[in-house]
Amino acid sequence: MNFLRGVMGGQSAGAQPSGTETIQKLCDRVASSTLLDDRRDAVRALKSLSKKYRLEVGFQAMEHLINVLQTDRSDSEIIGYALDTLYNIVSNDLEEEEQEENSQKQADDLGRQFTEIFIKQQENITLLLTFLEEFDFQVRWPGVKLLTSLLKQQGPQVQQIILVSPMGVSRLMDLLADSREVIRNDGVLLLQQLTKSNAAIQKIVAFENAFERLLDIVTDEGNSDGGIVVEDCLLLLQNLLKNNNSNQNFFKEGSYIQRMKPWFEVGDDNSGWSAQKVTNLHLMLQLVRVLVSPTNPPGATSSCQKTMFHCGLLHQLCTILMATGVPADILTETINTVSEVIRGCQINQDYFASVNAPSNPPRPAIVVLLMSMVNERQPFVLRCAVLYCFQCYLYKNQKGQGEIVSTLLPSTIDATGNSVSAGQLLCGGLFSTDSVSNWCAAVALAHALQENATLKEQLLRVQLATSIGNPPVSLLQQCTNILSQGSKVQTRVGLLMLLCTWLSDCPIAVTHFLHNSANIPFLTGQIAENLGEEEQLVQGLCALLLGICIYYNDNSLENYKKEKLKQLIEKRIGKENFIEKLGFISKHELYSRAAQKPQPSFSSPDHMMFDHEFTKLVKELEGIITKAIYKSSEEDKQEEEVKKSLEQHDNIVTHYKKVIREQDQQLEELKQKVNTLKSQNEQLQTAVTQQISQIQQHKDQYNLLKVQLGKDNQHHSSHSDMLQMNGIQPEEISKLRQEIEELKNKHEVLQGQLREKDSVIENLKSLQSVTGITEQSSQIAASSGLEHANELHRELEALRIQIQSQSSDISKLQSEKQELLQQMNTASVAALGHSSAVVAAKNNELEGRLLQEIKELKNEVKALSEEKALLKQHLDSINSTVAVLQDEKSKLHQEVAESKKEQDDLLVLLADQDQKILALKDKLKELGEPVEDEDDIESGDQGDEDEEEDGEEED
Repeated sequence: MNFLRGVMGGQSAGAQPSGTETIQKLCDRVASSTLLDDRRDAVRALKSLSKKYRLEVGFQAMEHLINVLQTDRSDSEIIGYALDTLYNIVSNDLEEEEQEENSQKQADDLGRQFTEIFIKQQENITLLLTFLEEFDFQVRWPGVKLLTSLLKQQGPQVQQIILVSPMGVSRLMDLLADSREVIRNDGVLLLQQLTKSNAAIQKIVAFENAFERLLDIVTDEGNSDGGIVVEDCLLLLQNLLKNNNSNQNFFKEGSYIQRMKPWFEVGDDNSGWSAQKVTNLHLMLQLVRVLVSPTNPPGATSSCQKTMFHCGLLHQLCTILMATGVPADILTETINTVSEVIRGCQINQDYFASVNAPSNPPRPAIVVLLMSMVNERQPFVLRCAVLYCFQCYLYKNQKGQGEIVSTLLPSTIDATGNSVSAGQLLCGGLFSTDSVSNWCAAVALAHALQENATLKEQLLRVQLATSIGNPPVSLLQQCTNILSQGSKVQTRVGLLMLLCTWLSDCPIAVTHFLHNSANIPFLTGQIAENLGEEEQLVQGLCALLLGICIYYNDNSLENYKKEKLKQLIEKRIGKENFIEKLGFISKHELYSRAAQKPQPSFSSPDHMMFDHEFTKLVKELEGIITKAIYKSSEEDKQEEEVKKSLEQHDNIVTHYKKVIREQDQQLEELKQKVNTLKSQNEQLQTAVTQQISQIQQHKDQYNLLKVQLGKDNQHHSSHSDMLQMNGIQPEEISKLRQEIEELKNKHEVLQGQLREKDSVIENLKSLQSVTGITEQSSQIAASSGLEHANELHRELEALRIQIQSQSSDISKLQSEKQELLQQMNTASVAALGHSSAVVAAKNNELEGRLLQEIKELKNEVKALSEEKALLKQHLDSINSTVAVLQDEKSKLHQEVAESKKEQDDLLVLLADQDQKILALKDKLKELGEPVEDEDDIESGDQGDEDEEEDGEEED
């Protein structure tokens, strides 16, 4: 305590009570006073003293303050004072300005100790969470600040207490919905501390609709133009999404990526950005990178990349990329963001290749970026970002690699020289005086050749014009010439990485390299010398390049066969020394840094030595080259023989696999055809069934009409009986028929005369209703008898037209009946009287109905017969189709049997090959050569097949 008095300043005798005594009295009042007002005044006094006498108030009053929180919950004022006092005790923020640097650590330890005392009883945190549910500003705001300070001091312990507390996280989420901005903003800060490095709490917060609320706040505050509240929300979003695959998937599926697009809408005038806007946009870009980071699972990254393309987010980023007036750090971060958005995503890479800069004439964005990369006046960080963008564009993009290399080939170079291509920029950077440009161009060109043997061979055709009057040299030769001239270490490292990538897995490139007789002596000389630490890295890369020349050598050059190169190493360098120099690469500190992540990030240009993809190549080749160096010539020969036999076996197996795959494909196609024909057959059968049912319906209708016709005939006979009963005898009817015959003869004579008068006949044919004329003539005949000969001519003309239009016997019968009725009406028989006229009218009406029904029935019968003929023809075609299907089915069975026979032959052949392989393995084991097990070989084959399939999917 004396020490504390010394810190606070000594008190003179007889003066007022010291701060410690005052605090003790106040604590006694809080503990013993029965009046709420007294306790409230005491707590208020403790709050005012807690800033100056933090240690004394903390040790003496903390227990009493916690007791006040438990007992006086009904009074919001005393609760607010108590929470403020506890915040002053626990927090270190208040003293940061006043404390010196040497006492800062002591203050931090003090806040941590008070926090430990407070959270020792977990009920205190639970009690504090209940106060956060209070709407009273005087209680809620101090509670938020206190809990935030506790999380800063002892984050993991407080997180665990809140996690196990019922509805603990959900209570805190309500702070984001508070209408008072002070509490809402401090609630965001509280959630920042709560979600740090705790995946469980991050998931709970995310599923409590945190993304929706935070994005709403960002939008309400003005997106990137907002204040520090936007910054706090973005930091919280980063906490929720970074390294949390579950939340990233939830963010994507919730369509929240689409809501990020308005963040990156920039205008034409980008000058005068505020520091806060730069910070906000920087955090927004980092948030996009969190979703598409190369460390995320490939499936999740690919899905986010495609979503960003479809919603237009990538377009917005490219707009910022090509805009003018954007601050340098924002431009750099935008380039890095675009890089990871397009990395390994073909659709995004294709879109990026189509982006043009707003220049005259327009230039591709890739060319503009490469111009910045090889320009030594540009900031180093920006150049690294452009290199990363170029690497990401070429990552798993054989199409893009081909387009870059094609700009170097003689057939595609622009002869006019009006435009600069990407290949020309890379060559210019490769041979410039700036070592950083040399390194960046070499690494970029190496990425254009990555895992693409075809382009490695095509690049051998590139010819460079070094100077006027001298013949052009190849790009490979020019690289080795610069390497041998002893340039800067950084330049030589870049060229050696390019050559190692170029020659690896490309025997033709190795042969071209060995054609130059100066290359091997240069490499052996570099490796054999004892140089300083800076040159050890170059020695290791020279050893790697020489090892590639040995391992991928096809022995096409007599002077540089594998065995002769090994002998050269053993004589001039020594195998142990060679392996030691080769190990310099992987032991280098800069190698370890580059192997950690794809993005090239260097603290200074001097540290720019290794590329991430090259570290993978070194890791793959180091062990292989070591084995190749120690193998004898006999072992090499045996290995070659084994390789050849295995290659033959693999070729045979691959051939038969291809045959089987083709047969399977053919079988699938035939099966599909059979299924298609079956479905067509079923459809036709259904159609035939429907047609048969329709035919049956028509038959039933025909039978019904027949029955009805029989009834009508019976009704007609009854009418004829009635006529006989009325006094008309058959003899009279026969006489009338004879008269009808005579009239017909007259009609024929008149018809001959009428033929001569064609004009009259044409006018008569234009009459609309012949039947109306016949009815009118019958009525005239019934009323006045036979009139003048002209009337008879008119009737005969009408009869002629009716005979021509109706060719059936039924129509002739109708005309005879009508003439009969006319004759019967003219013979005014007194016996008939009025009744015979009535019967004749009814008979006429019945005859007309009967003839009309007979005519309709005949038309239906004719239609049914035509439909029956069509159905029969359709059925015949179906039967022929079924016969064809049966033939194809028998052919399929025969082909399946033949394929099974071929597979059996294949199995026999494979068994023979396996026996030969086992015999060769036994020979190798007798010679002491390590032989891989069959399971290893099968796993290797399976890996090759998977790689081939992956390649096909990428294409």
